[in-house]
Amino acid sequence: TVITNLFSAIPKIGSSIVALLWGGDCVCDATLKRFFALHFLMPFILLVLLMVHVGFLHTTGSSNPLGIDTSTQTVPFYPYYFYKDLLGIGWYMVILFTIAMSFPDLFADPENFIRADPVKTPLHIQPEW
Repeated sequence: TVITNLFSAIPKIGSSIVALLWGGDCVCDATLKRFFALHFLMPFILLVLLMVHVGFLHTTGSSNPLGIDTSTQTVPFYPYYFYKDLLGIGWYMVILFTIAMSFPDLFADPENFIRADPVKTPLHIQPEW
């Protein structure tokens, strides 16, 4: 509610934008479904945009700010940089899967391993008042 109400500060069309985001007059089931769908699709949209960016970068190449012609000193992307990038991604995936499969609790909070006691409330949980 708080974040979507920020759009109401836009003159003339702010309340319409908030109603569109909410799917009605208040935050309801439609709002939650829309934001869930948005949060689910956003990584895929960013991945597509990343691939388009890398494709354009590799097709046209990057420019230098001075505008000096350096075409005689360039190295083609494929196979040199392609294999270098592939090797970097491979090492990243090996490290990621090693940690995820062999040491899944490496970055976990130590409080997650304390046995639950239904009679005793943990000290860090306190009422707001």
